[in-house]
Amino acid sequence: MANTFSLPPLPYAYDALEPIISKQIMEIHHQKHHQTYITNLNAALAAQSVALTSNNIPQVINLQQKIKFNGGGHINHSLFWKNLAPNGSPETNIDHAAPSLKTAIEAQYGSVQKFTEAFGAVLLSLQGSGWGWLVSNGPGGKLEIVSTKDQDPVTDKVPVFGVDMWEHAYYLQYLNNKASYVEGIWKVLNWQTAEDRYLNGVEGSAVLKL
Repeated sequence: MANTFSLPPLPYAYDALEPIISKQIMEIHHQKHHQTYITNLNAALAAQSVALTSNNIPQVINLQQKIKFNGGGHINHSLFWKNLAPNGSPETNIDHAAPSLKTAIEAQYGSVQKFTEAFGAVLLSLQGSGWGWLVSNGPGGKLEIVSTKDQDPVTDKVPVFGVDMWEHAYYLQYLNNKASYVEGIWKVLNWQTAEDRYLNGVEGSAVLKL
């Protein structure tokens, strides 16, 4: 029998990220979009279990894209909720919340400002739907800015934090002004979570406890 997954609660209230991300967006994004990925993932895993039991290999193969897309959506959003925090909270202050990560960013990119500019450029250059990520090649390792298409998850490196660039993450509030959404996201970025992932990876936290 296939494992089933459920919607993880947000670590803050739906209106906690205002005015950067509205309560309406958070409610729809979490309750509708994330829940749909979970529902579809559970259905695909159940169908795969049946196909495996009956040795229906073509069906197993046919289900892999659904599992990748919806499983990736579940992983990415579970990580995303935890790398956000209310504007002005201690977690959003990189100086106090992420000293090790800040040092690594400055060493690699010259300054935090130059890093955020480089990261923002990657986010705004995404065509269609996808995510921008700061990743490392291992706990405390070299940093890299990457993007993934659709709901493809980061599987070969440590996802320090990610930013959702699907329209449902911002459009109701920012319309086609993606640049303002990208500019604002830094005000609600949970640097404490980023620091923890940078130093310790994600094992035992978001990914393995979905």
